[in-house]
Amino acid sequence: MGTYWAAFLVGGLICVIGQLMIDVIKMTPAHVMSTLVVAGAILDGFGLYEPLIQFAGAGATVPITSFGNALVHGAMAEAERNGLIGIVTGIFEVPSAGISSAIIFGFFMSLIFKPKG
Repeated sequence: MGTYWAAFLVGGLICVIGQLMIDVIKMTPAHVMSTLVVAGAILDGFGLYEPLIQFAGAGATVPITSFGNALVHGAMAEAERNGLIGIVTGIFEVPSAGISSAIIFGFFMSLIFKPKG
């Protein structure tokens, strides 16, 4: 299977699951997002998310489930190096670049466009 097809199918399946949670189970978007983050964290805890990333590439790294994966992956890696304190520092180390980028780009967009609110 081609890389693009795998990314499309896995990323699309994650989005379909999220949409079904909204439409069928009647979860709020915030609950869906939290559930998908926790699902990504659980999958990484069992060592299942990395093989999914190897198979689907961006289809597995772009959706919100990847954030849960990054949190657990960073915590586990730092815990191996630094013990219990590594759990706390690792949670912030891996996803910090993405979070920082979102804050910085959001700030610049608010300077360019007129924010509402």
